[in-house]
This record gives sequence, structure tokens and C-alpha cells, in this order.
Amino acid sequence: MSDHGFSQVSGVDLSPALIARGRRSQPDLRFEVLESPPALPCPSASFDVVLLFAVLTCIPDDEAQRELVAELNRVLAPGGLLYVSDLILQDDERNRSRYTAYAERFSAPYGVFATEDGAVCRHHDIADLRALLSEFDLVDEHRLDVATMNGHRSRGVQLLARKR
Repeated sequence: MSDHGFSQVSGVDLSPALIARGRRSQPDLRFEVLESPPALPCPSASFDVVLLFAVLTCIPDDEAQRELVAELNRVLAPGGLLYVSDLILQDDERNRSRYTAYAERFSAPYGVFATEDGAVCRHHDIADLRALLSEFDLVDEHRLDVATMNGHRSRGVQLLARKR
């Protein structure tokens, strides 16, 4: 983003290893470990743009997602933009089976599943993502195919929303 004219670019993550990687890769930018998610260590209305890349996939719980979006609404300036790029429900047999198995075993929302290495993730119904962002004005929505970290092809969505 800084290469495209944005100034005061910063990033947060729960993973100290990812923050260290970001600092090595872009030493001129500010990166911080998020100590008390979803609370961000910054004043209200202090950002013009917030980007979430596959963040909601890593937050399977409905309430935790709502708390994150409320915190993003707090830190965005009026008219600020929220960009969400995430994975939507997949319709292949492998994913349908694991969504169903996880929902039955743990009473989780449909779309939640565990990866082979034990991480709990979530793919979203597009209507649920829109509802999650209902406090914002949806500016644009774009569907796309992406490669996951383990090399599978998945359907994703990019949403651009403006704070009212």
C-alpha cells in the first residue's frame, strides 16, 4: 500500500512470528502484535481504510466477528473504507462433508471446519457477510477464485464497504 501512495500504513496480527516477518519485509512500516483482540490500540476515527485479508475465516465465532466489526467501525473515520477479502462457502463434496460434520459435532454454524493441522476455520455464506457489515454501506462486491495456503482452489469474495 505504501508503494501506491498510502502514508502511515500499519498492520496488526495475533502472531508475533507474522509481525516479525512484516517488520523484516517492510521495516519502514509499523506492525504490532494485537494483545487484546479485537481491541485496537488506536483512537476512534483514526483510520481512513482498514483491510481484512482472510481474517474472518480465522474467527469462526459469530459474536467474535461482530465484536471485530464493531471495533473496526470505531477506528474508521466517517466515510472510511473497510475492505474484506475472504472465503465463501464451497460447494464441493470435501467441504460440504466437513461443514456438516463440524456443525453436528460442535453445534457450530454451517461453514465452520477444522483443518488437518487442527486449526478451526470458517467459510461464509455471502448473505451472512453482508449482514455482518450491515452498519456500513456496501460499495462493491466481487467474486473470485483463489488458492488457499494448502493449495486448494476456493471461491472467495471481496467486499468494499463505507462507514456511514
